[in-house]
Amino acid sequence: MNSHDPSLVHTGTIIEDELLTLGQLCRACGTHADWVISLVEEGIIEPDGREIRLWRFSGVSLVRVRSALRLQHDLGVNLAGIGLALDLMEELENLRTQLKIAGHVQKHQV
Repeated sequence: MNSHDPSLVHTGTIIEDELLTLGQLCRACGTHADWVISLVEEGIIEPDGREIRLWRFSGVSLVRVRSALRLQHDLGVNLAGIGLALDLMEELENLRTQLKIAGHVQKHQV
């Protein structure tokens, strides 16, 4: 297997240095390009590159697409709701991280 094999993304660790093409992202997530393009149009994910054929997606985009698929399939959430839910989940994770850091700093100051 080579490092550009999208099947590695299914079970491996996401490495930010490796960017995925639209096709690779679709295969890794098991979805159609039209749906991923809709996510880009809604601002849910942001590819590098101006033209679709030049788009490259980061590991963060991969995680967001997979989460978006779960929200749509499991809960029936539409694209606008998916964008809002993902943003709120990301904000919650950022706040949790800040709390952990603040708690860690307080332990060492006492």
